[in-house]
Amino acid sequence: MPLDIGTVAFYVIAIVLVGSSLAVVLLRNIVHAALFLALVFGAAAGVYVLLNAEFIAIVQILIYAGAVTILVLFAIMLTQNAMSRRSSPFGGQTWLAALIAAALCAGLIFTVGAGQMVSGSSSSPVNLAGATGGTAARIGQLLYSPFSYSYVLPFEIASVVLLAAIIGAIIIGRED
Repeated sequence: MPLDIGTVAFYVIAIVLVGSSLAVVLLRNIVHAALFLALVFGAAAGVYVLLNAEFIAIVQILIYAGAVTILVLFAIMLTQNAMSRRSSPFGGQTWLAALIAAALCAGLIFTVGAGQMVSGSSSSPVNLAGATGGTAARIGQLLYSPFSYSYVLPFEIASVVLLAAIIGAIIIGRED
């Protein structure tokens, strides 16, 4: 079986993804676990790039690796004992976590083994590829098209809600 660059890239990204996921779960220092979580999000974006879903990869980097990781680190830093060696509140429940992880792993293996692979077609109701370009171009047209239903108003409302959340986080984090 010849290995092409895509297969090698997938294996490298998969090893980084699984290794950093294990680090998130097993590390005692919660700040280090949050930093490995950022690596998990980046590796997931790499998998999306390999699947030719560039828009989803960019959203993964911007929203999860950027905003969510910063939010998690900000929340961790607001706590008193964030930098202690045993700052994980669930550090003593290793056996319960291993049991739940094994059950989830068995369920995933059963689901993947019993399921069928379904791929999208051009006749599916949600066709983002369309005749006008790739997914990012089509999503942009759906968001900002003046000729069909536009998602500009819901998009801007979500922006205002996120801005309010950021302002609230700054006010909460401010020391008086």
